Amino acid sequence: MLSSLFIVWRESVEAMLIIGILYAWLKSNPQGAVGLRALWGGVVAGIALAGLLGWTMLAVQGELAGEALEWFQTAMLFLAALLIVQMVLWMQKHGRHMRQGLERELAQASEKLGVLGVAVVAALAVAREGAETVIFLYGMQMDDPAGSAIAFGAGVLLAGITAWIVNRGLGMLNYRNFFRVSGLLLLLFAVALLAAGTDRLIGMGALPPLVDPLWDTSLLLDDSSPSGALLSAFTGYRARPSLMLAIVYVVFWLAVLRVQRRLKRNA
Repeated sequence: MLSSLFIVWRESVEAMLIIGILYAWLKSNPQGAVGLRALWGGVVAGIALAGLLGWTMLAVQGELAGEALEWFQTAMLFLAALLIVQMVLWMQKHGRHMRQGLERELAQASEKLGVLGVAVVAALAVAREGAETVIFLYGMQMDDPAGSAIAFGAGVLLAGITAWIVNRGLGMLNYRNFFRVSGLLLLLFAVALLAAGTDRLIGMGALPPLVDPLWDTSLLLDDSSPSGALLSAFTGYRARPSLMLAIVYVVFWLAVLRVQRRLKRNA
């Protein structure tokens, strides 16, 4: 549940910071109270869209059984991992200019569509963060809806405190360091989801294990023990990994590091 709590906290902080940026821009804009009402309307619409996605996923799951359900859940694991990687790399490339980009989008939308444009920008921003959160939670806690609900509530509460600290500029949290450290943790979560999806494909016979196990570190740390299970949830650790899983690990990190180096060169 800790990994899910972290995901909700990280995504909610980003959503709240985005709302704060839009709010500050509107406060200094002649549109005044009308624009702020549109902003909050957009926020509500974005949350509703994310909720609709969550309901749709649960409804689809309820209609599936057996092998079809296995494939659906496995696909959601890979989708969640892909979205996490995309989000981290996007923030690495655009994070430093996020405020300027949002303000530019809001100014253009407001000029073309008036207060409706304000609502649309807010709704899309919140819906994106909410949709990512819904998919992450589904991938991490498919069989534990109660745990997802607890993680969601605690994560949103912690995010509210964090966003307040950042917006107050109290110096307790450096914005750039926050996204750097949280980005690394998110990549660890992504590879954990990727490992879970790979294990499922191997178990379904869709992928060959090649060599199984490749090594055995269960005497040092068994992934079925409490500490090993926690490490597995956060990093994808396996005490007895197959060769196929080891290849997935290596390819994942090589690909991520290559893209990160390219982003740094082009920064």
